[in-house]
Amino acid sequence: MRMKTVLVTGGSRGIGRAVCEAFSKEGYFVIINYNKSVKEAQTLCDSLKNAVTFRADVSDKEQVAAMVAAFPDIDVLVNNAGVSLFGVFDSVSRESIRELYDVNLFGTLNMTRAVLPSMIRRKSGAIINISSVFGECGASCEVDYSASKAALIGFTKALAKEVGPSYVRVNCVCPGVIDTDMNARLTIEEVESLVESIPLERLGKPVDVANAVLFLASEKADYISGAVLAVDGGLV
Repeated sequence: MRMKTVLVTGGSRGIGRAVCEAFSKEGYFVIINYNKSVKEAQTLCDSLKNAVTFRADVSDKEQVAAMVAAFPDIDVLVNNAGVSLFGVFDSVSRESIRELYDVNLFGTLNMTRAVLPSMIRRKSGAIINISSVFGECGASCEVDYSASKAALIGFTKALAKEVGPSYVRVNCVCPGVIDTDMNARLTIEEVESLVESIPLERLGKPVDVANAVLFLASEKADYISGAVLAVDGGLV
């Protein structure tokens, strides 16, 4: 029986790392995509049973095409690569906004377009996009980030309808405030304030998100497509 393959973009750290570890434990062959975190990616790869690393900028179509060509029959794609952008809306540079959309939105489009033909041909596949609860409710001083994540939710719902007849499932996970490097800028006071607003009274852990992703990729979610699953401790 062929070992199933998962490709995780931005897989070297934080949520991506936890996703790679979760799929590895389930017996998947794991492709750890990264762009800049060379050491972290290799360290993670060395710790997993069946895994490889592949350096590619998801915002670059040619690099994406080369990566997917090296692994033509991907069973699960996890579009996790993303960047954050914090600041008052009219003070953020156009260059920063463009970079954010290139990774958060167009990176996901590039990856999905690259893997879809094989999934459609095989009439099998699962795509999980990592959005954010801010894509649902918005966040002050993270306007562009929120907008890019909202776009992923719309993309997920529309694509699920389009490729459903080909038995390809597309779902979305919306993490809340997760304890990763992306939130390292928060002060202790800010963290405490956030925790007070979360019904489950703690920050999320990367493994919380990974468990949701693993479920949506599994046969247990075989009749789930176009779903938006919040992993936020009840925040939204």
